[in-house]
Amino acid sequence: MATLQSCSVCLRESALTLPRQHLTDNYKSRTANWRSPQAAVLPNFHLPMRSFEIKNRTSTEEIKSLRLITAIKTPYLPDGRFDLEAYDALVNVQIKNGAEGVIVGGTTGEGQLMSWDEHIMLIGHTINCYGGSIKVIGNTGSNSTREAVHATEQGFAVGMHAALHINPYYGKTSLEGLVSHFGRVLSMGPTIIYNVPSRTGQDIPPQVISTLAQSANSANLAGVKECIGNDRIKQHIDKGIVVWSGNDDECHDSRWNHGATGVISVTSNLVPGLMRDLMFGGKNPSLNAKLMPLIEWLFQEPNPIGLNTALAQLGVVRPVFRLPYVPLPFAKRDVQVLDDHDFIVLDRY
Repeated sequence: MATLQSCSVCLRESALTLPRQHLTDNYKSRTANWRSPQAAVLPNFHLPMRSFEIKNRTSTEEIKSLRLITAIKTPYLPDGRFDLEAYDALVNVQIKNGAEGVIVGGTTGEGQLMSWDEHIMLIGHTINCYGGSIKVIGNTGSNSTREAVHATEQGFAVGMHAALHINPYYGKTSLEGLVSHFGRVLSMGPTIIYNVPSRTGQDIPPQVISTLAQSANSANLAGVKECIGNDRIKQHIDKGIVVWSGNDDECHDSRWNHGATGVISVTSNLVPGLMRDLMFGGKNPSLNAKLMPLIEWLFQEPNPIGLNTALAQLGVVRPVFRLPYVPLPFAKRDVQVLDDHDFIVLDRY
């Protein structure tokens, strides 16, 4: 104890002998040449691109030409983490069957159930593994402009080719607010705007898209994923805006009768080759009719419930759901099981 007291006295005495600068003078010396960080005060200021970003940079015109884009499913392991092995198999199937792009972490991919770290990791994984074979479009939209800007910066930093942006949902804004929100993210790179009022509660009217198409950052506007219907698609097309149908049940007519460039599809997770035929092969009402029962089955409950259930039943992904999504009830699965006598075995053909 005596030793500790002795040390304490020595420390106090030594501290008293140290020279002390006046606090105000010290503050002035540290702040005299301080400037606010540019990113905090300048609109549309972003971190400089790294060489990796430049290498993967894609022109807006390349994005505009895509006809079949799959809103890719995100599979899970039993503990809820991403099942990257199953995910990679899904992406490979898309590439082999002619899909030209994938939306990563969209509504179908359950980006709304991901943390931003998970989200950006999955975008980075997809671009690193498949960016040379398929266009990777990251869903980095948010109802918070701050979050949308930050996530989009990160998405382009890991190399995504384009961004998908939804309008602010729940906390809806004015038309001027929509223009300002999209204007902030358009400055960063090729962008597809996503209009789905059934989910957001607010339509993005054509005048907002027209205003953005005439703005300083219009070169980055790749187009619109439109879920309102074919009349709205025709309105955009008449003004020179590229449009993808967001409705699988309408996409054939959107493409061949109303001028849509293609479709951003859910059904192509299951039948990418047939959806490619629908977008590339000319008018084919017969194929469209054959696909309709599958499409109706997939959307009998809100997406992605039907798709998740179908992929699990096929053994393509594990039957793991993140709440609030739950599998289709047994009565709605409507799977036909063949008896032994239903099979035909041929020895000559």
